[in-house]
Amino acid sequence: MTRVLSGGALAVLVVGGIWFLPPVATLVLAGAVLLLAFQEYVGLARCAGVAFAPVPAGAAALAAGGTVVLAPGALGAVAMAGGLLIAVTALAQPRREGVLAGAGAAAFSLLYLGLPLGALAALAVHAGREVVLLLIATVVASDTAQYYGGRLLGRRRLAPAVSPGKTVEGAVCGVVAGAAAFAWIGAYWLPALEPPVRVLLGVALPVVGIAGDLFESHLKRASGVKDSSGLIPGHGGVLDRIDALLFAAPVYYTVLRFGVERVP
Repeated sequence: MTRVLSGGALAVLVVGGIWFLPPVATLVLAGAVLLLAFQEYVGLARCAGVAFAPVPAGAAALAAGGTVVLAPGALGAVAMAGGLLIAVTALAQPRREGVLAGAGAAAFSLLYLGLPLGALAALAVHAGREVVLLLIATVVASDTAQYYGGRLLGRRRLAPAVSPGKTVEGAVCGVVAGAAAFAWIGAYWLPALEPPVRVLLGVALPVVGIAGDLFESHLKRASGVKDSSGLIPGHGGVLDRIDALLFAAPVYYTVLRFGVERVP
């Protein structure tokens, strides 16, 4: 019951925020989610024995995400500046052991958190709230079908070393449900996308979403923790809720930007 109630409250908060907030507020909301996810990411790294200075890395990830929205043409320069800031900060570390792992983990936060969440914010600002909600609906439909399909039909483990609870049958249910949701809702909210492309993208998004879920599970197992945090009762942390979106958003953003030119 706790999982259901907190999930419902979270859905109302997210959908209501995206639907009713102006674009500037949506950008601020995305930044807040990024910082919460980054804090959990830092905690996972520390549990895995990897330490780095969080402030420069967090600032770099936040700047990269904001640049995707406000000035995508400057993204290369901002990313390089962020990498330089992380590298210079690493020079001040008193210990040499683990410097490479720490610098790598810090820099990876730009790719793993900054750019995907920046892509989501860019979609909301430039392509419209319906486009973002279409992606979220696809991922939610896939996640729900994976959970219940796996419980009812699951027999074969999908990735037992990473996430023992996931099954091949559940994954298939998730892909079918996600693709159906994207094709159905996308016909109204994303009519510019040709039907064949809509079907292919509807299949691709759940697939990469499952990969994102497994990747975050891999990070947690490497860190020896069950959830990224206990922020959301019954669901874990922010990273546990957006893990699929972190992989699906870049694919979605790229197709819309270069395929149908919905994002500048």
